[in-house]
Amino acid sequence: MYEYAIAWEWLAFAARWFHVVTAIAWIGSSFYFIALDLGLVKRPHLPPGAYGEEWQVHGGGFYHIQKYLVAPARMPEHLTWFKYESYFTWISGFLMLCIVYYGGADLFLIDRHVLDISPPVAILISLASLAFGWIVYDLLCKSPLGRNTWGLMAVLYVVLVFMAWGYTQLFTGRAAFLHLGAFTATIMSANVFMIIIPNQKIVVADLIAGRTPDPKYGQIAKQRSLHNNYLTLPVIFFMLSNHYPLAFGTAFNWVIAALVFLMGVTIRHWFNTTHARKGRPTWTWIVTVILFILIMWLSTAPKLLTGETDAHATAVAPAFQQFAGNPHFPAVKQLVSTRCSMCHAAEPAYEGIVRPPKAVMLENDAEIAAHAREIYIQAGRSHAMPPGNVTDITPDERRLLVAWFESAVEGRKQ
Repeated sequence: MYEYAIAWEWLAFAARWFHVVTAIAWIGSSFYFIALDLGLVKRPHLPPGAYGEEWQVHGGGFYHIQKYLVAPARMPEHLTWFKYESYFTWISGFLMLCIVYYGGADLFLIDRHVLDISPPVAILISLASLAFGWIVYDLLCKSPLGRNTWGLMAVLYVVLVFMAWGYTQLFTGRAAFLHLGAFTATIMSANVFMIIIPNQKIVVADLIAGRTPDPKYGQIAKQRSLHNNYLTLPVIFFMLSNHYPLAFGTAFNWVIAALVFLMGVTIRHWFNTTHARKGRPTWTWIVTVILFILIMWLSTAPKLLTGETDAHATAVAPAFQQFAGNPHFPAVKQLVSTRCSMCHAAEPAYEGIVRPPKAVMLENDAEIAAHAREIYIQAGRSHAMPPGNVTDITPDERRLLVAWFESAVEGRKQ
């Protein structure tokens, strides 16, 4: 049922768009409030209980903002909550995980040269790892170690590096990076859902009841917010990494992930210090550039990529095998060889291409069959490939790709 492939592609696009929109809303509000909090100024005229204030100008008007470290003396008439941005970012991200990696587990999640497991087992491991991350993180925060903010962050870094290595022992390189982002994002969103918002609700309830709120709830929430602050940029890197095989498809991918977390710290440190009016530590950018150059070197230090796509090529799911047995396949193979494989090869022949785009290689029957759906979508039903039609693929050739895929799918149903 080839219509399913088209519908699934549009569903993935819609989910990705939803995810990007909600992520912009969450990250934007988060970064704004971090900058606001760090820029607060203590002045003698502040009302009782106020911690600091900030004057800002935007959109042709002036804003006068005051922060109460615990709570104001009485409950304001209207209170705006910032929580749904976080919730929907996680929900939309999990939807993307289901559509791309669970729905395409044989191709995108499982590398049988890394760990030979079935799709249901791989999905269960994926789900369990996300739950495991939050449980371990929350226990560490609530342990005596949690009273030492920077010591806690050092231990959490070790946990993240371990998970980076662990994911590369379970899944494809691409899925490992995506899961590391999902693992971290789950911790961040759970911080909002399980700790920050509940603590704020306790404070609001105390105000309504006429009780003096306990300052510990704000202190706990602020610590979790600090963690989210430093984890945001690495999460964005991992979510974008699936478009760049040199990041995830190397023998040192887990080391690269460890360095990405450090870059997140150095970049945020510059912004945090600047917003707090404590100077502009330019050394953080020097360190960031050095770390990024090291990442670039690690991505090309091995002579070849880890062979993630080769693994798929030799362990193609049975459903894909029949694409190579389709009557159209000989002509399709010839077409792919002349129009696609100059880029999608272990050693691309096209000038300026040094690695196969998205680690997709189309040099033999198994590789072409494994990527039948992508060929159908990218070069058959759309003109996305080749880019700019640089290899002059004709309309008849695109129709051949469509006929090959759709007839193979129809044949599977019979």
